[in-house]
Formats: sequence, C-alpha cells, structure tokens
Amino acid sequence: MAIVEHSEFAPLEDVVEPRWWHGTRPIEPGEYTLDGRDFDMSNLSYDSPLGTAMRAMYDRVGLVHVTNTGLTDLVDMRTVAKHIIDAEMDYDGGANPRDNIEPNVYEIGAPLSAWLHYHHEMAYVGRSTRVISFLAKDVLPQAADDPGAHRGASRGATFVSDSIGATDRLLSTDFGRKLRDLGVCYHRNLTDRDAFAGKTEFGVYNHWQKSFGTDDCEVAASRARDQRLAVDWGPDRLMKTRFYCSAFEYFPGLDRNVLYSSLADHGMWFDTWPLVQHLPYEERPLHMTFGDDSEISPEEIQQWIDLYDDFGMPLDWSEGDIGVICNYRWAHGRPEIHLANGEQRKLGVVLGDQYSRVGVIANRW
Repeated sequence: MAIVEHSEFAPLEDVVEPRWWHGTRPIEPGEYTLDGRDFDMSNLSYDSPLGTAMRAMYDRVGLVHVTNTGLTDLVDMRTVAKHIIDAEMDYDGGANPRDNIEPNVYEIGAPLSAWLHYHHEMAYVGRSTRVISFLAKDVLPQAADDPGAHRGASRGATFVSDSIGATDRLLSTDFGRKLRDLGVCYHRNLTDRDAFAGKTEFGVYNHWQKSFGTDDCEVAASRARDQRLAVDWGPDRLMKTRFYCSAFEYFPGLDRNVLYSSLADHGMWFDTWPLVQHLPYEERPLHMTFGDDSEISPEEIQQWIDLYDDFGMPLDWSEGDIGVICNYRWAHGRPEIHLANGEQRKLGVVLGDQYSRVGVIANRW
C-alpha cells in the first residue's frame, strides 16, 4: 500500500493507493488462459471445442482469458463470452447502470483517470451477478517497462484477486472474524438529476433517476426496497440508501462462504475520481461501515487493501481478448489509466444474470 502525496484536489485524509499485486500470480497463466490459435475461431457455436474448453476451465478456477482470437467486433467477442454466460442481466434498479456500446455490451462506467479498487460486482445491493466478462476492443501498447505499468503488468491491464485465498487468510485474523460477526453496511447518496440541470456536476457519482430507471421518487424508493435497501430523502431530493448484509456470500459451486466485500464502496473509491476527489470523506457519495454502523479504522482499511493486493494478478489485454470472471471466486479492479495522443482503451462489459444474495450459511466455512 502506498500513500499518495496531497494535491490541491486531494481530500483531507491520506489517499491510499492499492499495489494491485506483488509480481507473483496466485495461479499460473496456463490454468486460466486459452490461446485462440489452438481453435477454429470461425466456429463460435456453443458446443464448439472452444466453448467446451472454456466451460471446463471456468468450472475449475472461475477465470478464463481467451487470447489471440483475431476478433475485432464486440458482437463476436460477446458470442465467445456467452459460452459461459448463458443468461444476461436486465437492469431492474439499484445498480450503477452502464451505457450500452453494443446490444447487451456495456461500457466500463468509470473515468480512466480513476483507479478502481478491487471489488465484487454489485455487492452493495440485494441482487448481485454471478459472472462478469470483459471484451478487449481497443487496447494500449503492451510495454511492461512503461511508467504506466505496474510491476510487469501492461498498461491498461485489468487486475483480479483470488477471493478464496483471501477468505482463508482473512478468517485467520481478528479483523476477519470481526467482519464475519458484524457484517457491513453500504451507504449511498444518490443525487437528483434535476438539481444539477445546467450545472457542473461537482460531487456527483450517480443520479437516482439513472440508477433506478425512473423520474418518480416513489417508484425509485420502491425499487430500492425491492433490493433490500433502506431509503431516506435529504435536501434537494437527495436519495440516501443503506444496505446491511454479510461481508461474505455463500458460493454453491464450492459449497462454502467466500469474501464478497471490499473497500470499493468506501469513500476512498473516489480518491482519484474527477469532480468528487476534492470532497472530504464525510461528503462523498459512498460510505462503508461495519454492520453495527461503527467505522472501519485506518489500520483495518490497510489490512483489507493489502489482503486483496496479496492475492492479485493482472489480465494483460490484446485486441480481441475475452476475459470471463466468476464474481464469487475473483474480485476485479484496475489502476488509473492515462492515454497518450491517439491512444484508446475500450473494454466492453457483459454481465451475467442476477441472483438474490443469501449471505452466509452456517457451517460452510
């Protein structure tokens, strides 16, 4: 964990930057990588040799990275992802929705200049997703010695962290047992779009109209409660939600509880987020506490960030790559990205179907 020096845009508190990984992968690339040159990429049918190999690999480790595909179209890449993602998500409110860039392919939904802490997708609502896929449309030069790279990873890499290993280590600590016993609470403040009409959106992460797909306060509140969120309204129709849940989630595939929370939903999510990073933590759109509403200490924050870093590794992208990630077994995130003139970095996102979170099951540790 590194401490970033303050700037005129930095918050009052110390800014904590993840290290992402330490140069050693928790599993070898051969366990999760398939080379498209070993398959007939003109045959993208579900029962193709590629599809069969992807599903077998995903069942073993929950992570598949298909490389050297020769594909350039997001529609074809999505077809490959669907060898594993057999049902896709329909947003029904509560998540931070992404804009479409192709049918059923979404944008990342975050500025490139912001680092995105390790997280499990949609852990902050009552219905999460089982799987997420990234489709590499436009990628950055793969120079490992580039100053924008991280310990041998290429620029623009996505990082994943082994949540199974992280769970086992965490539960051996006092902090892990505290998380197990108290759970967590996700606090979100969703702004009113109309209150910012014609204004620069300082301090805005997401308007409730976009998050819940409605302009009606009552409908938005109803959809929030359907996601098991508590709802209050503040000044200027500020929608304040809270979600109390376990920090862990039962994973049927391994018949055990796994870590399913991270500090991505803490105010530190915005440490490098334009128009928000200048705010002190108590004024930011997200906050996170233990389930008894007590604060997470700086020492516990450091321990949590370091935990995911210890089990992290990069997925280095080349054009046409497809990554499919089990949302139970792996967290994902990335460092900030700064583009040189003429560069683009675009990943499409495909989300699996939603499921209702069950929290933990006794005696499944």
